Amino acid sequence: MPLTILQLVPEALPTHRADVAVLFGKYLPRAGVHCDMVGMPSAAAADPQGYASLRRPAWHASRLVREARFFWLCLRALLAANRRNCDLIQARDMVSIGLLAMLVARVKGLPFCYWVSFLMSEGRIERARANLARKPSLRARLVLWKGLAEKAVLYRLVLPGARHIFVQSDAMVAYMVERGLPAARLSAVPMGVDMELFGAGATAGARPAGWETRPMLGYLGSLDKERQLQTVVDALQLARRRIPDACLLLVGAAANAGDTEQLMAYVRQQGLEDAVRITGWLPSSQAWQLLLSADAAVSYVPRNMLYDVSSPTKLLEYLALGLPAVGNDIPDQAHVLAASDAGWLTASDAASMAQAIEAILGDPAAARARAARGPDYLRAARSYAVLSGQVAQQYRTIVEAGN
Repeated sequence: MPLTILQLVPEALPTHRADVAVLFGKYLPRAGVHCDMVGMPSAAAADPQGYASLRRPAWHASRLVREARFFWLCLRALLAANRRNCDLIQARDMVSIGLLAMLVARVKGLPFCYWVSFLMSEGRIERARANLARKPSLRARLVLWKGLAEKAVLYRLVLPGARHIFVQSDAMVAYMVERGLPAARLSAVPMGVDMELFGAGATAGARPAGWETRPMLGYLGSLDKERQLQTVVDALQLARRRIPDACLLLVGAAANAGDTEQLMAYVRQQGLEDAVRITGWLPSSQAWQLLLSADAAVSYVPRNMLYDVSSPTKLLEYLALGLPAVGNDIPDQAHVLAASDAGWLTASDAASMAQAIEAILGDPAAARARAARGPDYLRAARSYAVLSGQVAQQYRTIVEAGN
């Protein structure tokens, strides 16, 4: 039974987020679920990305104008939805738009679902409180009040009013259940990988000049200060006691240039100027080629309420590439590494990570043999081909229950 979903997302379209573009644009249509996508404006050229339709407002330099246009577009799309052109309405990570979508869906007799990819309200509250602790300001107080108001609306109205709630991980399911939401209306859809992009013919790119023969670690992802990558630098420092030439390539960047400068200042403070380099953001294909030239890769995610319920992509990409991978013990990474037996699970301290790094660099052949289990595990459990089938079946169950 083919289905059509009207989905409202906060991302600017087209988007590079795999759980939007790849899941809903590439794989769910193969499973008979088609998506009419409504998103924020972008200065980039329009790209349908496989959706049944894509709507976004015209770009404007003013953020206020962009958000007003987006709200109006969402309202028009919701009012135009009916049982003839839509089987289900879904909002993602937007409380006010989610509330509006829930009310319209109820009036029109359509199922409404909500997708939680990140604890947005909790994150806003945490950042505002941290900013108030550093330097009290009216802006920080307004952000805090907004976060508290959105959290109240989300957990008291939007989520209880949703027919089904899709979340990022099993840990996030437990978090929601603790807040009174029934487990039967929750489904974990962790991040996956598009295994069609990771072919057997993938080749390593050239290493940075001067590092051609040095034991090299890779890291892919954000360098924002919230990522606390000083811990990875400390792990490198400890590993260099036994492997003096070890170096670290950080493939990524920070949203705030000051965060990168702060991280590199820490690197210099530790005397590691010649052992740590940053590439900046690169296209995925180039980033993967650089990672393939590394001897091992590190996926470090800080342990806190927000990240403990996350589902990092970087570890999955390391495993898809067949790279020996070190991951710390946030719940989703612990599950992936235990189930695949393809990487090294560690505690979240520098000493534990350094021990795993030393084990990999001390016996590269054995490390590569263990890492070779990664692609088969992903194809069976965490590819978007598999995840899309599970999500499609859940949508069909929701729609059939409403008929």
